[in-house]
Amino acid sequence: MADTANDAPLKRTPLAETHEASGARMVPFAGYSMPLQYAGIIAEHTACREGAGLFDVSHMGQLRLDESEPGAAAAWLERLTPSNINGLKEGAARYSVLTNEAGGVVDDLIITNFGDHMRLVVNGARRDAVAAHFAAHADPKVTVTPIDRALIAIQGPEAEAALAPFVSIDLSALTFMTAAYGEAFGADAMISRCGYTGEDGFEISLPGDVAPAAWTTLCENPKVSPVGLGARDTLRLEAGLCLYGQDLSEEISPVEADIGFIMPRRRREEGGFLGAERILAEAAQGPARKRVGLKIEGRVPARAGAVLQADGRDVGIVTSGGVGPTVGGPIAMGFVEAGHNEIGTELAAIVRGKAVPVTVAPLPFVPSRAKRKT
Repeated sequence: MADTANDAPLKRTPLAETHEASGARMVPFAGYSMPLQYAGIIAEHTACREGAGLFDVSHMGQLRLDESEPGAAAAWLERLTPSNINGLKEGAARYSVLTNEAGGVVDDLIITNFGDHMRLVVNGARRDAVAAHFAAHADPKVTVTPIDRALIAIQGPEAEAALAPFVSIDLSALTFMTAAYGEAFGADAMISRCGYTGEDGFEISLPGDVAPAAWTTLCENPKVSPVGLGARDTLRLEAGLCLYGQDLSEEISPVEADIGFIMPRRRREEGGFLGAERILAEAAQGPARKRVGLKIEGRVPARAGAVLQADGRDVGIVTSGGVGPTVGGPIAMGFVEAGHNEIGTELAAIVRGKAVPVTVAPLPFVPSRAKRKT
């Protein structure tokens, strides 16, 4: 997820009128008019953790990859990402990043293999950057086609029960990071089991003209609550998940961002992807700085941009911060120099000119409840 501001007119998702009719507070985000909140951030956060939260993520970019010969798309993506795409089974999805020549991150994305083609979901604010990156590294055997569809996410312990009556596939057969084609709300759809909250849940890609009725139908369930960008951010922060533009950027490497799990042994040994020289060196020797979790003492949150100090010396910076409703207090993530990033290290965040005690803490702050294979 990422946000950028510009002077272009705001675009609207197929659900914009539905949000406005429900009284949502709308704000500019990623070039779109998007709901910030409905009932309130804490109420929506709690609803997702205890019931099911409904999110409009139609601003995200959806792409289809087709290939003129078997294996071409996977081989191409392995030149652009440090992940194992050749080994991605049909029906499986994978979180990864597109890297640049300097080893930074162009965008983080979800890659799903459907056998004869692949589907990608990229950040809304990075659509143009991703398109330019793909064009600069184009492969004549791979065709990239944007998909104009709505995207709805439902997350929380009640998500499966709430969605199941309206889809043609057996949701219980989907496990975390898998996807299938089927029908949803009477229309053709792609349904995946992943998310950005730390909860179990699904994403439904479906035609834009079907989305408002689907949204309204789901909201008729008393256990389902619409959730805006405000609670989406507190949920992902508690889950320890990166936000593009803050925790990821074209200067930050995946090793610095502590998402080295996307790079398996084969890719570490073989390399062959953009930025491999820097990324593999950092993986082997350790990065000069690393993303960490931060528990804040007291009630004052440390927001993005707050300087982190050790013994009065600047050693890092907060990149995401706020109050975690489930945690019950302020939490943050940030980058800290090697030597100061071990769990339990005591630091200070400079908040409005005052030093606030913080402690390096393990991520995530709230354990994931995704339905994984057993």
